[in-house]
Amino acid sequence: MAALVDPMAAGPEIVDLRELSGRELDPLLLEEAVEWQRELDWDFSRSADLVHQFADLRALMGYALLDRGEVAGYGYAVIEEQKGLIGDLYVRPFWRTGNHEIRLFRSILDALTAMHTIRRVESQLMLVPPPVGKALQRERFVKVQDRKLMRLDARQNSPTTAGEAGRRFHFEGWNEQHHFMASQVIAAAYPDHVDSQINDQYRSVAGAGRFIHNIVTFPGCGRFLRQASFVAFDPATKSMAGIILASFVADDVGHITQLCVAPAMKGKGLGYELLRRSIDALRSYGARKISLTVTSANIEALRLYERCGFEEVRHFLSYVWERI
Repeated sequence: MAALVDPMAAGPEIVDLRELSGRELDPLLLEEAVEWQRELDWDFSRSADLVHQFADLRALMGYALLDRGEVAGYGYAVIEEQKGLIGDLYVRPFWRTGNHEIRLFRSILDALTAMHTIRRVESQLMLVPPPVGKALQRERFVKVQDRKLMRLDARQNSPTTAGEAGRRFHFEGWNEQHHFMASQVIAAAYPDHVDSQINDQYRSVAGAGRFIHNIVTFPGCGRFLRQASFVAFDPATKSMAGIILASFVADDVGHITQLCVAPAMKGKGLGYELLRRSIDALRSYGARKISLTVTSANIEALRLYERCGFEEVRHFLSYVWERI
């Protein structure tokens, strides 16, 4: 694909990402990894390795900012059936103006929406500042939701007191045999929830199954830790009542990737007890800090996390485009 040159825009040109090798992307990926570590306490190296490998295969759909031969920024997307996922968008600090991020976002979104099979585009870009993120809302009628990255100092503020739910429910460590029932719990809990507007995988059992598979399997979600992931059952009905999944996103940083309680079990302290057990397990495996992300409109979840000692450290936005 030829370079997309905007005659009204000064600075770097936008080129097809498939024109670049992994070696050409490496300086950018190194800077991005440093920033993920500094700003998010997140080890980006595994994701950077995958980007490098796919770039060498000329298999990354996306665009890059090229300034006199140097890669100044990039963004890529993957396609899942009728949905496009913008997996990353990053501009190196020297070139970070806001306008360059918008140009990249627009190029990727236009390429996705030009495909008539694509009905929906989703993205969550934690390193894009909110002011720039708000500007992206004007790009092709994209809807945004405000989200928070929250963090807990596991050495000082971890909840240690077991609640009544610890005696009422039966808890088991995560096992693959729990996968289908956990998918059912997620699909039942999210049909009218704000998070199902952000991630449509929450809306069906099959989609929730893919979501869990991604958490457990792919390094971009962190190194999954089954010893800190639990399911809870209601002894009276033998049905699954809630789940929590956790990973390590750096050597000493745990991350809660999913916490979900079945609708009929809400208000019984189960979310707190699942979170408490996962935090204790992550800490026992070396976590000094534990993070999670939450949608700002999810007030119930925010109150739980704050009660357990989590504090907001960063705002970011999610983006959704849907074909009308």
